[in-house]
Amino acid sequence: MTTPIAAESSSSEGTAFEDLPPRRTIRQAVAASAMGNATEWYDYGAYAVVATYIAAHFFPSGSEGLFWTYAFLAISFIARPFGGFVWGPLGDRLGRKHVLALTIILMSAATFLIGVLPTYEQVGILAPILLAVLRLVQGFSTGGEYGGAATFMAEYAPDKRRGLYGSFLEFGTLGGFALGTVVVLVLQLIIGEDAMAAWGWRVPFFVAAPLGLIGLYLRSRLDETPVFQDLEKAGESEESATGGLRDLVTE
Repeated sequence: MTTPIAAESSSSEGTAFEDLPPRRTIRQAVAASAMGNATEWYDYGAYAVVATYIAAHFFPSGSEGLFWTYAFLAISFIARPFGGFVWGPLGDRLGRKHVLALTIILMSAATFLIGVLPTYEQVGILAPILLAVLRLVQGFSTGGEYGGAATFMAEYAPDKRRGLYGSFLEFGTLGGFALGTVVVLVLQLIIGEDAMAAWGWRVPFFVAAPLGLIGLYLRSRLDETPVFQDLEKAGESEESATGGLRDLVTE
């Protein structure tokens, strides 16, 4: 005989699983999150490998140029917490999908624009200034991308598979970083060192455009997460973009 408590437990578990999105949708959400994160981190791998070429074109001052090139890699990490503070609350208010679309557009566009920047020889000090601005934009967007993608993935995943599906976010991070280095190394083998130093170092940054479009396409095909939709239906979504952050700090 089934007791009332057991029956209620069985019913609640059945309802929980019935309310889950189809497995195919969950896999698409995981792929969209991982792909977007890979696009965000692709630039870091490419930039690090072509650093010597960037130094020669943007900081023509020997060893100091290489120092400033890596310093500009670091400033994107400084901007990341600020991106999290801005994009995270906006995701709670507007929805994960819209915010993640904006972050991937910003990141891929900034990466692409690095490939078309004028050099120090062409525009002087304006060249490294523009490079610094684009690196800050990349860091700012990545700050919202990582936390937003993690939330998006977790809110789509079943409770008993959340850790498994969430691990693909880090897979996307390392995959994007590795892809950036592989693209540069293969390009060096194909066109040679001289061509790489002259113009080839720009090509890896152009790859960010199709990667960003693929990630944007995958995300555009998905609805908001079931958790966010439930909160909206219940009238419990954030009323302001900073409400959740304020509550976290004060309470």
